[in-house]
Formats: sequence, C-alpha cells, structure tokens
Amino acid sequence: MSHLAEYLTLMAVFAVAAVAPGPDFAMVVRQSVVFGRRAGLLTSLGIGSAILLHASYTLAGLGFLVAHSIVAFSVLKWAGCAYLVYVGVKTWAAPEPALDGEAAPAGVMTDRRAFALGFLTNALNPKAMLFFLSLFSTLVSTETPLAVQGFYALSMGTLLVCWFALVTIFFTGRAVRDGLVRFGRWFNRVTGALLICLGIRLALQRAVAAP
Repeated sequence: MSHLAEYLTLMAVFAVAAVAPGPDFAMVVRQSVVFGRRAGLLTSLGIGSAILLHASYTLAGLGFLVAHSIVAFSVLKWAGCAYLVYVGVKTWAAPEPALDGEAAPAGVMTDRRAFALGFLTNALNPKAMLFFLSLFSTLVSTETPLAVQGFYALSMGTLLVCWFALVTIFFTGRAVRDGLVRFGRWFNRVTGALLICLGIRLALQRAVAAP
C-alpha cells in the first residue's frame, strides 16, 4: 500500500471517530458556552496537541506496554476518571453563564488554563490512547518511516483542532449560545452531570488483554 493510500485510509477512519461525541466534545461545548469563543478555541488546540503525545509514546513503543500493563493502565484510567469527575463537579456548581454583552461568570479562564483543560481531557483518556494505538497497529505498516508516521500524527492533531474549532464557532454563535445560556444553571448541571458520567464510564474501561 502506498503512503498516500495509507494516509487517506487512516485519516478517513480517524475523522469518523473524531466527530463522535465524547469527553473532548463535552469539554469544548462547556468551554465555548460558559467562557466564550477564545476559551473554546484554546481548549480545542489543547485537545489536538494531546494527539501528539499519544503519537509520541505509540511510536516509541510505550503505548503497547501501557495498554498491556494493568498497573500502568489503571493509573492512567483513574487519573482520567478523577479529572473528568472533578471538572464535572466544578461545572455543576459554577455560576450561570453570561449572555453576550453581560459580565463574564465568576472565575477567570486564562489562555493557559483553557489549553490545559483540553490537553488533559484527551491525554488522560485511556480510550483515546487505545484507539490511537489500535489505529496505527492496524492501518500503518511497520515499514512506514517514522517521519511519515509523525506526519500522520500531525495531520490527525490538525484535523481534530479544526473539527473542534468548528464546534466552538457553532456554539459561540450568538443565537445558539444565548439559547443555551438562557437555561442558566441547568446548562451547568447538565454538562456537569455529563462529564461526571463520562468519568464513570471511563472507570469501566479495561486494559487490552495480553496475548
């Protein structure tokens, strides 16, 4: 299989998975509606950057070891679970989002914090790690040069950023955002509960059985 065919196949499968709702999607929507477009875009950038982390340890062979190590996988799983539940609880108790033109809600969302929220949401998700590992193991030839595989990973990260940037733009459109904000605290409670449920679901994730 040529590198181009391999690349197109990989990107097509990844694109389908990228648009599926999950912790990343919930976090971007939460950031966009509560804190605005800039926070949503920086959170999207953080999520895309985490893909490069998954790529780095996958190409180094560490992804296989983590996936097959109960201890290592459990540490990653429970860290991700605790993080999502923590953010969910904080979101549940957060002040009401502000309408356009009104004062921002209490609590400062700095650029660094917005980026970190996105990065950690994806980086601490063992499901994302397993998906990336299985994707490369199945679709990428062992004869493909590391530089080419690195380009694949960079393209995947870029695609993810672009997708969540579109999600951010949609949810920060005045009509959409104001419509959601009018639910006030119920929006925070629903998104907070969703993040908590995703964290619990993550806790049920199992490591790959060793061959």
